[in-house]
Amino acid sequence: MYSMEEHQKQRKRFYGAMSDFWADLYGTEYALLDYYTLTAREVEQIRTATNRIGHLYRKTARLLRQLPDETLQLLGFHPEALPFLRISVLSAETVIARADLVHVGGTFKLIELNADTPTFIRETFDINEHAASFFRLASPNKGAVKTVTEAIQHAIWQSYRLLRRDGEPYVVFTSHDDHMEDKETVRYLQRISGIEAAYVPLHELYIVSEDIRLHGGGVLRRGLYDAEGRRIDVLYRQTYPLEHLVEDRSADGTKVGVQLLELWKKREVALINPPSAFLLQSKAVQALIWGLYEEGNPFFTEEESQWIAEHFLPTYLDEEYFLTKRTMYVQKPAFGREGDTVVIKNGNGEPIAFDSQQTYKDETPVYQQYVPLPETVVKTVNGYETVKLLHTCFLINGKAVGIGLRAGGMITNNLSYYLPVMMKG
Repeated sequence: MYSMEEHQKQRKRFYGAMSDFWADLYGTEYALLDYYTLTAREVEQIRTATNRIGHLYRKTARLLRQLPDETLQLLGFHPEALPFLRISVLSAETVIARADLVHVGGTFKLIELNADTPTFIRETFDINEHAASFFRLASPNKGAVKTVTEAIQHAIWQSYRLLRRDGEPYVVFTSHDDHMEDKETVRYLQRISGIEAAYVPLHELYIVSEDIRLHGGGVLRRGLYDAEGRRIDVLYRQTYPLEHLVEDRSADGTKVGVQLLELWKKREVALINPPSAFLLQSKAVQALIWGLYEEGNPFFTEEESQWIAEHFLPTYLDEEYFLTKRTMYVQKPAFGREGDTVVIKNGNGEPIAFDSQQTYKDETPVYQQYVPLPETVVKTVNGYETVKLLHTCFLINGKAVGIGLRAGGMITNNLSYYLPVMMKG
């Protein structure tokens, strides 16, 4: 029998044992002490869909690098990012990416791919395993953290070798210091990396853009440095979006973000995720993929076209299709996150639901067919609540591994719950 008071105590004990985890955010419940069960077939469907989506994006990346600057700007890319987007340095376009999926019509369709700076990592690969032990159930992510560790290690060493330096690399994990979720996500990745590394908040990093000859006769090499003056070889920026980076300026107006990318281009520092991940971040890439499929372009094989038909939603750079069909659709910014600036519209183009945050209102808009998220009932500290489910699956070095669930309203945002996921059987 469910007792709200007993549930509150259990939840407090359970998440109280998870050090440096954000079980509550913004003063409200974030991590639920409950679970949702997937069948083995659903788990396999999610992984298959995510692997196919990853393949389609990797293939499209080759096309994107051949497009003129004007076309890339139409897809929402910042002009100052363009000189860096066509450079591919790692075997994988992105080390850690996350696909957000909706279960509809017996399959899973892509809502969006966060290729550049996905979070929800610790919840999926760590907390979910503790929840499985608590509920004495099987997790679809058992042992998956090993794949993440190997991917991080591979990316760091592969990136460092490109710098052509001797000795051990100085690896720094970074984030904004005042955002607990970002900071502890990054520190979690640092812990599981198995590599000797430091955590340095973004505000303590500084750039030397050109070699400086010192009074004593030595030279301060151009590069990225920490507050103690140590030159950084590899910077792991898991939660720091590249679209923010290109606009970063110092107090005197210097474009320090662009300077950092120039240092990366000249192989003075390695960045993970690499800028190639940002090339796949724009939601307008979904519109490009859908457009090529819809026109029957031979760029995609017959099998790949079948994958697009099954796993993609109609997505465009204008509203005309949906207004003509008079069907519900979603307007979202090309580079938005956590539901910020998302608007759901009816067939007349009138808003019927929108996120209160409008951080990305000046970004290139993308329009996508609306499909309702499936519903379930969950236990919260305030009683039972009906929620809508967003399925997620990570691409780790291009391989589908790590399934998660967000639970919330029509728009999944930063106030939506984390709901542990288990397997039947």
